[in-house]
Amino acid sequence: MVRKEKQGQAQPDAQWLMPDAIWMQIEPILKEKIPAKPRKSNAGRPRTSPRSCLDAIFYRLRTGCQWKSIPRGIAPGSTAHDFHRLCVEHGVYDELWRRGLALYDEKKGIQWEWQSLDGATTKAPLVARRLAQTRRTAPRAE
Repeated sequence: MVRKEKQGQAQPDAQWLMPDAIWMQIEPILKEKIPAKPRKSNAGRPRTSPRSCLDAIFYRLRTGCQWKSIPRGIAPGSTAHDFHRLCVEHGVYDELWRRGLALYDEKKGIQWEWQSLDGATTKAPLVARRLAQTRRTAPRAE
């Protein structure tokens, strides 16, 4: 699938866009999980493609930028955020995670019988200072 360039907008570097091979694996999941909304009319702005929205979401995840800072050449930030919420609501990311784990297990192998969790719980270091008595700096007024 060849990408169409949006008129009047510069396309971002290809390094920020999802490869066709990955999109071909994700597209059926989106069609399965997210119900299609029919357009009521041809009026208004055309819908942003799900692929562009995912490109924008992945761009934000990779850069850590705000939604509004996503280049409009990928997708509008507010549209990408709405699509992100839709994906969370319909379990798209959970399904991507499950399939990714299954693929990794098939190719490399995951040792499911042995897992480890590491963590530590300690007191906050500055709590003792806050609870200690404060030395007076001026004489007490009587």
